[in-house]
Amino acid sequence: MAKKSVVSEAQEIRLAIELILLGARLQLLETEVGLSRERLLKLYKELKGVSPPKGMLPFSTDWFITWQPNIHSSLFMNIHKFLIDHAGASGIEAVMKAYQLYLEQMPPEPGQEPVLSLTRAWTLVRFFSSKMMQMTACGKCHGKFVVNCLDLHTDYVCGLCHMPSRAGKTKKSKDADAARLLAA
Repeated sequence: MAKKSVVSEAQEIRLAIELILLGARLQLLETEVGLSRERLLKLYKELKGVSPPKGMLPFSTDWFITWQPNIHSSLFMNIHKFLIDHAGASGIEAVMKAYQLYLEQMPPEPGQEPVLSLTRAWTLVRFFSSKMMQMTACGKCHGKFVVNCLDLHTDYVCGLCHMPSRAGKTKKSKDADAARLLAA
């Protein structure tokens, strides 16, 4: 009997380590891992070399609807749904596997954070579970995109088919364009 709890604790530690390495915040760890807060803090500091970030988790669906985050969130949710429906994945394991596949498809630039963090991906799955968000097909490309359940979805057109006029025009991209002009 004592051996089972040792294996269980070892599995919890493994899960916590994997989540921390993927960028999980402490609140996510506390919800998904059965270790004490003190143990999780110690593990986090050991792996990352710093204390975990403080502050509230995302609690609004609005972020997932904006142009670039919607594309990334939609990619993640399509992967997540595929893993649930066809690969037998479930729970936090499905979130982790889907997030790893998302990162393979959308790796961040060196030194940059991914557009969709693991914590936001986990929150998004919870929004779907609570029926606050759903997937809707684009009327043009027929891809499935994340939408708010309370919005109207007839004749929905995704952000890829109907890009906002300022899409991708960040200060960073303007600076890169200016540097290219100067180098020419």
